[in-house]
Amino acid sequence: MIAYLVTHLWLIWTFIFLLCLILELSSGDFYVICLAVGAVVPIVVSFFTPLWLQILLWALSSVFSIWLVRPWLVRHLRTAGDARLSNADALIGRIGVVIADIPADASGYVKVDGDEWKAVSQNGMPITSGNRVEIVSRESIIVTVKLI
Repeated sequence: MIAYLVTHLWLIWTFIFLLCLILELSSGDFYVICLAVGAVVPIVVSFFTPLWLQILLWALSSVFSIWLVRPWLVRHLRTAGDARLSNADALIGRIGVVIADIPADASGYVKVDGDEWKAVSQNGMPITSGNRVEIVSRESIIVTVKLI
């Protein structure tokens, strides 16, 4: 088996290529895919070069692809339009229902998508229970709401 693999090194490089592609799926930072791109060169030259030269070419082509391929991938696959708010920051602009009265200068509670949040009124006006409100800002775990 070892003798077969030594005479067919392209199989090992193909395995490395496929393994790097699979590992890239779990990382998403586009470095591992550059190792996969680098493994394409040794696949091609493995038929007529020794192992040490294949390893050297893999290292050089991987560094070269990190320098050229990764910036292109990052620029085209991670656009600014993909910036999405998450967790509590995604609450801003959401509509909720007041479940505990919000007094003029105190806090009450708002229910948004099944979660209860401590809330204060944006303009200091009281909001009674049952009213629909929009979340306009968030400070720590307290949301500021306005009546809609």
